Formats: sequence, structure tokens, C-alpha cells
Amino acid sequence: MQNPIRLNDTQRNEMISSLQTYFEQEKDEQLGDLAAGLLLDFIIKELGPIFYNAGIEASYQFMNEKIEDLFGIQLRER
Repeated sequence: MQNPIRLNDTQRNEMISSLQTYFEQEKDEQLGDLAAGLLLDFIIKELGPIFYNAGIEASYQFMNEKIEDLFGIQLRER
């Protein structure tokens, strides 16, 4: 899977704005649209798969727990 994280324009713009706000508040630096977009691209490419895989693992564990719950409600055979 090449890039499992896809953003629509609204999501991308909100994330860019969030990065700009973070840099302004925490680092007292102005981050332009281009720089914030490039940083976002880097985060998605380099860190995104880690977050994606963590979500897959959490979903897998959740589903396994629910499947185990099904065995708990089996009817007893006579």
C-alpha cells in the first residue's frame, strides 16, 4: 500500500492551519502555507503509516475481543 492516508482539501487546509497555529504559539515562528504543506506531506509520508498501523492493530484487537464475546453467549448443549 503506497499511501493509505488520503485527505480532502478541507482536511488538508485544516491540518495546515493547525500546524501554523502550533508553530506560532509554541515556537513563536511564522510558518507559511508552502512550508506547512511540505511539513504535513512529510508527516503523512514518514509518520502516517505508524499511526495507520496502530489503528489497524487497535481495530484487530477490538474485533477479536468481540468475537471472543460471541463464544461467551453460546448455548450449552445437552
